[in-house]
Amino acid sequence: MQLPILSLARKSRIASIFFPIVLGACASMANAPAKVTDGILTGPTGMTLYTFDKDTNGSSKSVCNGPCATNWPPLMATDADQPTGDFTVITRDDGKKQWAAKGKPLYFWAKDSKPGDRTGDGFNKLWQVAKP
Repeated sequence: MQLPILSLARKSRIASIFFPIVLGACASMANAPAKVTDGILTGPTGMTLYTFDKDTNGSSKSVCNGPCATNWPPLMATDADQPTGDFTVITRDDGKKQWAAKGKPLYFWAKDSKPGDRTGDGFNKLWQVAKP
């Protein structure tokens, strides 16, 4: 079976339709504060992200503050960061911004030492790896 040969003009029209779609998809992924690695969410440096069962989904509130946040550092956001896809920005008790995924604030675990570590998963039966 022979495929039809497309004219240069037709190739240009097709490219002008699909190129912006592909660029838009790439841009939205680039702005996401986390990426999916091996089925879990990881931060910009590849470290595992976690959720805390005591955080109420969708409350826009983190209950992990003070010493808790020392052991479970939040995935911080800047004042300029804007929600994208499943990711939102919440304001912590100290006024700083934190990323949340599907309404749950995101944290790192201080005892994870390298990308791929998941030593906080199931900690005290309250901490779980964050999943997309």
